[in-house]
Amino acid sequence: MSNWFTVENMEQIVAHYRTFGPFMGILFPFLEAFLPFLPLVVFVVANASAFGLWIGFLLSWLGSAAGSYAVFLLVRRFGRHRKLHWLTGSKKVKTLIQWVDMNGLSPLFVLLCFPFTPSVLVNIVAGLSHIHKKFYLVVLLAGKFIMILGMSVLGYDLRSLLTSPVKLIMAAIAIVVLWWLGKLLEKRLNARVERDLRNSHKSKQM
Repeated sequence: MSNWFTVENMEQIVAHYRTFGPFMGILFPFLEAFLPFLPLVVFVVANASAFGLWIGFLLSWLGSAAGSYAVFLLVRRFGRHRKLHWLTGSKKVKTLIQWVDMNGLSPLFVLLCFPFTPSVLVNIVAGLSHIHKKFYLVVLLAGKFIMILGMSVLGYDLRSLLTSPVKLIMAAIAIVVLWWLGKLLEKRLNARVERDLRNSHKSKQM
C-alpha cells in the first residue's frame, strides 16, 4: 500500500482527473451538496492540483455554491410536502428555522465559512425559513468563497505538500483546527439558539 501511495502515483491520478475537463471539477462539488458524505475537501484539493490554484478554486466554488443553492431552492419549493416531513420536520430543524427568522443571515454566513459544519442542514433551514432567495444567494456565495479559497490554498501544490513533512504536518494541523473550530462554533450556536428562544418565550409570557 505504501509503495502505491507515492508522489508520482498521486500526480498521475491528478493528471487523469484533469483529462475529464472542468465539467467534472464542477460536478463533484455540486453533488457533495446533495450527498454530504462525499469528501468536499478532496474535490477542492484535486481541482486546485489539476487546474491550478485560481481555476481550480473557481470550479470548486461554482460547483459547491450551485449545489447548495439548488438544495435551498428545492427545499423552498418542496420542503413542506408531507412526504419530506422526515427530513424537514425534526425538532432541531424547526428550532433552527425559528432562530434564523429571528437573527437573520449573519449566523448562516459564519457557518458557511467553515468546511466541516453541516452545510446541508444550513441549506435546509434557510430554505424553510423566510429568508429572501436573493439575500441567501449573496451570503452563500460569500461564505463558500472564503471556505473554498482556504482549502484551495491549503492543497493546490500537491507535490510540495506530499514531499515536505513540515507542510504535510501543517496541513493536517490546519484541517484538524478547522474541524475543531467548526464543531465548537456549531456547539456555541446551538447553545445560543436555545438561550435566545428561551428568552423570546419568556418575553412573550410577560
